[in-house]
Amino acid sequence: MKLFFKQILIKIIKYQVTMKNVPVHQSDKKIKDAKVELTHIIRDSVFIFLGILSAGFGLKGFLLPNMFIDGGVMGISLIIAELTKIPLSVLIVGVNLPFIIMGFSTISRQFALKSIIAITLLAFAVHFIPYPIITEDKLLIAVFGGFFLGLGIGLAIRGGAVIDGTEVLAVFVSKKTSLTIGDVILLFNVLIFGAAASVFSIEIALYAMLTYLAASKTVDFVVSGIEEYVGVTIISNKNEEIRLAIIEKLGRGCTIYSGKRGRHLEQTEIIYTLITRLELAKLHTEIDKIDTDAFIVMHSIKDAKGGMIKKRPLK
Repeated sequence: MKLFFKQILIKIIKYQVTMKNVPVHQSDKKIKDAKVELTHIIRDSVFIFLGILSAGFGLKGFLLPNMFIDGGVMGISLIIAELTKIPLSVLIVGVNLPFIIMGFSTISRQFALKSIIAITLLAFAVHFIPYPIITEDKLLIAVFGGFFLGLGIGLAIRGGAVIDGTEVLAVFVSKKTSLTIGDVILLFNVLIFGAAASVFSIEIALYAMLTYLAASKTVDFVVSGIEEYVGVTIISNKNEEIRLAIIEKLGRGCTIYSGKRGRHLEQTEIIYTLITRLELAKLHTEIDKIDTDAFIVMHSIKDAKGGMIKKRPLK
């Protein structure tokens, strides 16, 4: 099916190019760009669709039947649903709508449109899909309800949309004030948990915090990727030996760039490589074999793409 749509799109563009007498090199670029865009649209759509199914399962299979709530805009929707008996599917769209309008001006039009579609589809999923009720154990509800909800939110973000407008609000407020995005999200959720404690009970508010922690950690895990990378900068007099060790012993690529160091600004070559946290100990071992005095700087990388990210087979 994916190949079919690609072929149709390529034929349409070729026809338009022929009609307009566009030079060949420009037509090739148009076809290549169209193929890339279509591939990304299909990939993003799959992420969003899976995110909707997962979030719906977390809501109807765990949280909603047991009067549990979460943080963020979804938490507000769940509280209102319990107090007013308005269907959650209606509230998901209604409560998120103002935040998506913020996203229209704060982030981008495409982001807002994709988010509106994703939130609407989530509302339909919650209303029409008969998810089974999994358990009545409160701890399991809080942990796994938060996990599946967070998985859904994270997959939607991977697809370039949101199904919970909290992050949009945080970006909007952070641009208007001195607060950071993290500060806004924290304050927003403190208010929600306080409301849950006063409306329902302190016990439900505490379980809501646990649900939120499970959801937020899952979102971080999904958005940042399964492998957490570490960027490593190495300065050594034996940089060539270290470079070969990184390539031959760890199977990783590296970049060499020139620099100056010390009081006399001596010329030196600096090695930069990207590895996973699990490979960090191995890297230190290989460097210590060559130069125990090597200067090493490490920093976390949220995500990476291209180059030799995937480890190549060692000889």
